[in-house]
Amino acid sequence: MDFISELSEQFKLKPWQVENVIKLIDEGNTIPFIARYRKEAHGSLDDQVLREISERLSYLRGLESRREEVKALIIGLDAMTDEINAALDSAKTLAEIEDIYRPFRPKRKTRASIAKEKGLEPLAIEIFEQKKDSKEPLVLAEQYIDSEKSVETADDALAGAMDIIAENISDDAGIRKRLRVVAMAQSILCSKATDPEKDSVYAQYYDFKEPVSKIADHRVLAVDRGEKEDFLKVTIDFDIDKAKNIVYSVSVKEGSPCTETVRAAADDAYSRLIFPSIEREIRNELTQKACDSAMKVFSVNLRQLLMQPPVKGKVALGLDPGYRTGCKVAVVDETGLVLATNVIYPTHSGTKVEEAKKIISSLIKKYGVEIISIGNGTASKETEMFASNLIKQENLRVSYMVVSEAGASVYSASKLAAQEFPEFDVTLRSAVSIARRLQDPLAELVKIDPKAIGVGQYQHDMPKKQLDEALGGVVEDCVNTVGVDLNTASPSLLSRVSGVSGAVSKNIVSYREENGAFKSRAELKKVSKLGPKAFEQCAGFLRVAESRNVLDNTAVHPESYSAAKELLELCGYSLNDVKTGDIREKLKARIEEIGEENAAQKIGVGVPTLQDIVTELLRPGRDPRDELPPPLLRADILDMKDLKPGMELDGTVRNVIDFGAFVDIGVHQDGLVHVSQICDKYIKHPSEVLKVGDIVKVRVLSVDPDKKRISLTMRDEK
Repeated sequence: MDFISELSEQFKLKPWQVENVIKLIDEGNTIPFIARYRKEAHGSLDDQVLREISERLSYLRGLESRREEVKALIIGLDAMTDEINAALDSAKTLAEIEDIYRPFRPKRKTRASIAKEKGLEPLAIEIFEQKKDSKEPLVLAEQYIDSEKSVETADDALAGAMDIIAENISDDAGIRKRLRVVAMAQSILCSKATDPEKDSVYAQYYDFKEPVSKIADHRVLAVDRGEKEDFLKVTIDFDIDKAKNIVYSVSVKEGSPCTETVRAAADDAYSRLIFPSIEREIRNELTQKACDSAMKVFSVNLRQLLMQPPVKGKVALGLDPGYRTGCKVAVVDETGLVLATNVIYPTHSGTKVEEAKKIISSLIKKYGVEIISIGNGTASKETEMFASNLIKQENLRVSYMVVSEAGASVYSASKLAAQEFPEFDVTLRSAVSIARRLQDPLAELVKIDPKAIGVGQYQHDMPKKQLDEALGGVVEDCVNTVGVDLNTASPSLLSRVSGVSGAVSKNIVSYREENGAFKSRAELKKVSKLGPKAFEQCAGFLRVAESRNVLDNTAVHPESYSAAKELLELCGYSLNDVKTGDIREKLKARIEEIGEENAAQKIGVGVPTLQDIVTELLRPGRDPRDELPPPLLRADILDMKDLKPGMELDGTVRNVIDFGAFVDIGVHQDGLVHVSQICDKYIKHPSEVLKVGDIVKVRVLSVDPDKKRISLTMRDEK
């Protein structure tokens, strides 16, 4: 297979782009490195496209490997023909290859294999030929009666021959391919309740039908889960006459005494062998497509969550709410270092509430707390009311934000948390995590299994390996887009850096602890097991703010340091001028004067690399997240009963799913903006307009306190 042509056509790219991407991947380069530092080689493709190319390349290589394997197996059976070879060469999917191999695959004992052992294959072949001058099938079958082989009558012989014919029809790759295409286009997915009297969240699917070609992915996943939990029985309904006519068109020849026997065998082949297999394939394909879609939505949401702007340079107080065991408290400084911990009981007696106020007020004043981060779990609403009242009563210059605590308990009970905070119990670790999530969502959330972060749909139903790879890729891309401070990063964060393994990330931290802070990127080469290739892959993504060389605190790769210095000299400046920050506007003007292409040629790099170098020289130490709108901090709270239809509010998008988006509007319950209420024009998916972390203006449509449902709209009021 010509991978370059195949991928160029699929991704609408030029062959040279694909060829270079394949070469870079095969040389062991990571996707973030290729995306950032080899732009000239592939035409500045972004990391998501590069990752999709890499995944598709793996699939095509697997397809090619299986194609060659099947060819070898068929040749080994001395059964290869030009027709089979051509069919294998033209197969575009694994399913097509497996269909071609089906007749040759070793089978467990079947009715057909038993009939073959009884010597009935010649009879089956003769009947299937359906010659116009043939004898009646039962007459043909009489000569195969053999008591020693348990063929007692002509009917026994005929039944065995029909079993062989049915299996041969079932193994016909052409029939299966046609049926699969037509069934995918015209069949209907149906679900029924296993017990109609039993109420469940799947009630809307108790008598449900939808064309396979039109069913929404989230409904496929809902039906799958309902079936798995034994609430639903799911089937595929396909026009049996149409299906059988497809089978007949290939296998049945009219005008022979054997025609009806072959037709009966074809009916058996379809009902007993082909349709159950096609039904499984359709269900599997629907599920796989739905999973791919869900993983894509999850990946987009996770990317936006991880890339939310940090609240930098502020002392934070984290509150992990709870009823019986109290609300856990942690104060962390601007760098995330824990300053104090405590437990308060703001949901207990009046005395306990007053005591809690004194503790929190004292901590705020003692440590100069500027922001409070409140987990959104059990007792969150009461804790938020407590914090809001305290801020008002004491006129404190403090804001708060309710953050998702999804995964906090997973992290706090992990080995990683135990190593980080051996002196704290599990609950206090959660409070620290909640405080840090507001300060730097990316640095904190990388410690948690992405599946536990809670911005997907049906994530626990996804194929684990695929989901881990997809989400792992997102985390890796985000970490490398932002960059990592080499002197403060945790092993978890470092292990997500391009080219840095889990073992090497621990070695970096060990080196830092033994030798003090890194003074330059070059010092990385002294870290155990961090070889030249790993250094090449990771160096550009690691920042050393303490370095004398200002380029060590930028995304300029060490391989481009000489080019960066030459560019500055060309413009009449030096690295010292970059440190002072006095040259920003002058540098841009000077490069415009020289011309980008001319400047790039003179310093020996491509224009994309030149542009990246200039961006970094203009703002060394920049964080791309700072360019996004800041998170919505609050100082007051609404109760659900305060909400009225028509009320306008600002909110933060918490999750984007197939049928809408959930928005935090400052009450304990997130409101739903249905996909039809997101904007005035038609959109296919909410992610076309919204992303996690967006600050949006919404209007209340309806409130149902009993069911804890808030319906919102973002459409203009007519």
